[in-house]
Amino acid sequence: MSIADLRKDYSQSSLSRADVLDDPIRQFGKWFDEALAAQVPEPNAMSLATVAADGRPSSRIVLIKEFDARGFVWFTNYGSRKGQELQHNGHAALLFHWVELERQVRIEGRVERITDEDNDAYFNSRPLMSRIGAIASAQSEPVASRRELEARFSAAEVASGPAPARPAHWGGYRLVPDYLEFWQGRPSRLHDRIAYQQLSDGNWERERLQP
Repeated sequence: MSIADLRKDYSQSSLSRADVLDDPIRQFGKWFDEALAAQVPEPNAMSLATVAADGRPSSRIVLIKEFDARGFVWFTNYGSRKGQELQHNGHAALLFHWVELERQVRIEGRVERITDEDNDAYFNSRPLMSRIGAIASAQSEPVASRRELEARFSAAEVASGPAPARPAHWGGYRLVPDYLEFWQGRPSRLHDRIAYQQLSDGNWERERLQP
């Protein structure tokens, strides 16, 4: 079978303007809870797209760690490629794809760093080996070999002890959304798309988009 012949006709559910809540963050929470209940593998995995100073985009999968009315939070190395790109362009896009539910959620907005207090609280809640990894890795920088990387980890483990402090180069970002789109797969590629756009007064306008 050729790649061009790979296709699936979506038929699990539907989505209308009447189905969704007025607040898109609450609507996301509803869908996220349904993904959890359906035991979707890693429902907190999302694609994060950033843009470099030269206009070149890049994307990768990261894990959301918190969301509320303020936005969507993840953690990383500030010196990583995504961190450098966010420094040059403070806007980003997120994408959740819950294949088993035939759903996607697109989220766009500006990005800000979260507080040191929140960074410390989350860092100290992580497994010890994950904390050591964050200290040892100069994320996105070249390394000569796996052996060198493991040596860096071992050295960081010895130096840090059982209660390592959060390194200054590691912390959280929050995407503050101004656009969210909820996509539900439908038969014949006539998918349902409900988009929310934030208005200047802070309220949300929603509309149906053509597939």
